[in-house]
Amino acid sequence: MPKMKSKSSAKKRFVFTGSGKIKRKHAYKSHILTKKSTKRKRNLTYTAIIDKADEKNIRMLLRK
Repeated sequence: MPKMKSKSSAKKRFVFTGSGKIKRKHAYKSHILTKKSTKRKRNLTYTAIIDKADEKNIRMLLRK
């Protein structure tokens, strides 16, 4: 039986931390930035840890 492939789209979007948590980037930072406040844009720059409710699904996509 061959190995299960991980989803390429998930590989590009998520990264594991040293402690095993999964990091993600914030959405809504790519275009139409003129109407968004400077504070909002700055906060969207930082990475976030995925929610516990989503962790099982994302681990399945990444096969880890």
